[in-house]
Amino acid sequence: MKNTNLSIEFRYEAPGAKQVALVGDFTNWNEQPILLRRTRNGTWSKKVALPRGRHQYRYQVDGYWQDDPSCARRTPNPFGTENCIVEVD
Repeated sequence: MKNTNLSIEFRYEAPGAKQVALVGDFTNWNEQPILLRRTRNGTWSKKVALPRGRHQYRYQVDGYWQDDPSCARRTPNPFGTENCIVEVD
């Protein structure tokens, strides 16, 4: 059977952060966060293989929930904020 996952790069600018984690419906939110790697210029990034479809996500920066400022597609969540949306075609 053909693998339908595609590699998506997530990036977050946080030069002063000690840790940036990606959480979403594909990580069972907080159950399996994906830690991003910091580059010299303070950008955090990680390539993640995701199945095709629509996925919701947010970042946790030093333990605080943060939006992805580069993501224009969002949907309200039950906590009064919004989740970011990535479409994997």
